[in-house]
Amino acid sequence: MPWKKANKDLINLLEKMMLNYRCDRRVMFGAPTFFVNGNMFAGVHEDTIIMRLSELDLKEIFNRFKDVKPFTPMGNHIMKEYAAVPEGFVEKPVVLKHWLDKSYK
Repeated sequence: MPWKKANKDLINLLEKMMLNYRCDRRVMFGAPTFFVNGNMFAGVHEDTIIMRLSELDLKEIFNRFKDVKPFTPMGNHIMKEYAAVPEGFVEKPVVLKHWLDKSYK
């Protein structure tokens, strides 16, 4: 499966938003990812922002937003604890921050 470069606008947005969190920045999937207590909680992959969420929060976000999908970085391999939030969420900064806060916790 061909690798698609991360969306630069999403990278810039997420890096600005991460200024509000005490976290470590690393590069994974060719883009910045952010860690707290050694665990990745957010990052950019291709045209999505990925977030680690609890099982309950994943059910909620998938039910509320039909364009949010499970994170599958390598074709059919699902990273169960992560949601892939589409680029359109940047138009809803309050909603995006709400889910990033949940991911950070």
